[in-house]
Amino acid sequence: MSILRETSVGIFLADEDGEDVLLPNKYCPKEFKIWDKLKVFVYRDHEDRKVATNIVPKILLHDFAFLKVIDMSAAGAFLDWGMEKDLIVPYSEQRQRMEVNRWYVVYLDVESETDRLYASNKIDKYLQNDDLTVKEGEQVDLMIIAQTDLGYSAIINKKHKGLIFEDEIYQKLDVGDKLKGFVKKIRVDNKIDISLQAIGYDQYNDANTEKILKILQTNEGVLDLTDKSSPDEIYQRLGMSKKAFKKSIGALYKQRKISMDKTGIKLL
Repeated sequence: MSILRETSVGIFLADEDGEDVLLPNKYCPKEFKIWDKLKVFVYRDHEDRKVATNIVPKILLHDFAFLKVIDMSAAGAFLDWGMEKDLIVPYSEQRQRMEVNRWYVVYLDVESETDRLYASNKIDKYLQNDDLTVKEGEQVDLMIIAQTDLGYSAIINKKHKGLIFEDEIYQKLDVGDKLKGFVKKIRVDNKIDISLQAIGYDQYNDANTEKILKILQTNEGVLDLTDKSSPDEIYQRLGMSKKAFKKSIGALYKQRKISMDKTGIKLL
């Protein structure tokens, strides 16, 4: 927003449509000029007035986040989202009764009638797999939302729901983690299988071979791992599966970029 005018309580900012909002003194930059542009977050304060702040919230409108309940009231649960005024989850938007000091995945929405922000723990109503916007092999943004008997459920591109099977996981995952992944398979019922490794030999190999090359370059050209090394040791040191490691060093060997012996691999 652009700086419009200065007052005793702060500076007023205006958007492209001419609507203005107050940025209180405590958030004002020390030096500024009229019409300078500032990046701010706008929400309603304790008196229900629109106010701007330069504090970055932990969740933005129409997005998901993993937040902690810090208080309860007759109106609902209140979340710490990094702002002075806590974020409410009305009881009607709680999938199960929330508890203080516990963490939940929530979605940030706005009431159309009151223009007030609120969070919802009923995240399934904000996800749909009927009309998919992704395809197999595509890289996607993920947010881990639950651990299941089969693996981990994840939100895909803030729109869809997918599953990472346990045998596809070679790293520690926690609810709330945000990371990149790949669409491995779209089933006939539009359920989506997700892989944390790139799909297809070329994609899969390029990322891992690049990683091994960088490690070799920063480690005097040697790496004491072989295709006989244990899967646990390979994962702990490289963050990839043994299968991915063997494919990558095989490709590097064919390209004559490395040599291999029983002690490890060497950069040529």
